[in-house]
Amino acid sequence: MFGQTAVGSAANSPSGSRMFRYEVVGLRQSQENDKNNYAIRRSGSVFITVPYNRMNEEMQRILRMGGKIVNIEPLSMDAEG
Repeated sequence: MFGQTAVGSAANSPSGSRMFRYEVVGLRQSQENDKNNYAIRRSGSVFITVPYNRMNEEMQRILRMGGKIVNIEPLSMDAEG
């Protein structure tokens, strides 16, 4: 699958370590995402993995790039302990 991970400095809190995957459609190439080191595909979905504490920031960035979030799902952390 085609994807990206946007991981900042997650806090040591349980909510800071939870990860979510956004399924995004409709991203278009623009000045904002020309800074990325990958091209935007015109068809299909892009999957972006984001920590809980950056969800709002990432949603805003996706909307600025012309994308639409069609699905958000939590990623399970099987190795927690």
